[in-house]
Parts: sequence; structure tokens; C-alpha cells
Amino acid sequence: MRLVVARCTVHYIGRLEASLPEAVRLIMVKADGCVAIHADGGAYKPLNWMNAPNEVKEFPDRWEITNPKGEKLTVMLHEVLSDSSHDLGDDPGLSKDGVEAHLQELRAADPTVIEELVKDVQRIVKAMLAYGARMPKELMLYLKNIVFPDGAIARLAPDLDLLGEIAQISMLFAQRHGERLGRELGIDHTQVEINLDSVKAGLGVSNNTDCMTYRHLQKRRELIQKRMRDHVGR
Repeated sequence: MRLVVARCTVHYIGRLEASLPEAVRLIMVKADGCVAIHADGGAYKPLNWMNAPNEVKEFPDRWEITNPKGEKLTVMLHEVLSDSSHDLGDDPGLSKDGVEAHLQELRAADPTVIEELVKDVQRIVKAMLAYGARMPKELMLYLKNIVFPDGAIARLAPDLDLLGEIAQISMLFAQRHGERLGRELGIDHTQVEINLDSVKAGLGVSNNTDCMTYRHLQKRRELIQKRMRDHVGR
């Protein structure tokens, strides 16, 4: 991992043209060749980047990063404040929990269980399309992640934090598609915050609720159903 702190300007040419004015930034070069340019803010997302495979050419006053797609990222170095390299070694990878961990365990114990879940997803999605549902691929994939709250989640992870999972999916969606959507809508996607208030309202909980598991949700459902039965029986 190479970390360069420099006063620089950045210009990108490819699918569009974008520039970053002169400022002090962190230039991160990973072992696989990925180059990412960060500011001291904006959470984890870089201001601009070039994924591997690419070619990095270094000149005294600039870097030129190109890839096979014809994209080019030029970093003009006005002042280099720090330049260091670190060997991070092999990373053990992400340790998954929640539904993904349970699905991995199920796959190891009985691969046919996963196949049955996939068939259920395919059946539900086909039924929705047959009824005229027209959704972007990403939204349909998101939908497939939430069609099993009464099935897989109830059996495999009743204590999974549903609000946390929805927030995680939303963050992943924003990370992968936020920049494109921001350009199309004419907004600054880095200023958009994830707001779960509407989700909490749909679940019937207050805005200060930080966690909602399926077990809690099921208890609320049972309570509401009991109240409705008692009201009808009067």
C-alpha cells in the first residue's frame, strides 16, 4: 500500500470529464494497482479512482493512470507532503454474519437448501413480472433480499437487525450507483443521507428505535392481531 499526501489537481477523461481543483489530498495506491484519491472527509468513498487493471506512469510533476477501457486519470502534483509505502500482507477477508453466514452453513450442510431458496425467489419475481411489475435490475435484486422475512430470516436469523440490514443495503446501493444517479438527477450524491424514518414508520416503531429484529417484529404483529381480534369481538 502506497500513501501519498500531496497538493494536487485531478482530471478524469472517460465516460465523462471531471476535475478536482487544487487541494491537499491523499492518493492511495493498492497492491493490485487500484488508485483512489481521498479528501479529509466524505466517509469512506474516494473523490475519484481508477480500478485495476490499469497502468500508472509517474512523471516529476504528474501521474497518468490509464486502463484498457480508454479512461485516463491525470494527477498533477504541485507539492508532495508525504510519500510512504507499507506491506499489509495477506488479508483474511470479511467474516460474514447474519443471514449470509447462515446461508453458508446451510450450503455446507445441504446444498439443495440454497437451490430451493433460489427457486422460491425466481418464482416470486416471475409472478411479480407477470402482474406487470417493471423495476430496474438493482431494485429487483433489493426486493429479492426482503421477500423472505417470514421465511428464511424467521428460521435462520430471528435476531438479525432488520434496520441494520436495510441500512447496509442502502449504503451499498449508494456506493455503487450514487454517483451516476447524482449526475442524472443533478444533485450532490455525497450530501444525501440515508434516512430510515419511513421504514420505521412502516414497521410501526418510533424514530428513536435503533434496532428491530424479526423476533421483535413478530411480537408486535401478534400484539396488533390480538388487539384487532379483541376489538372485533366486542
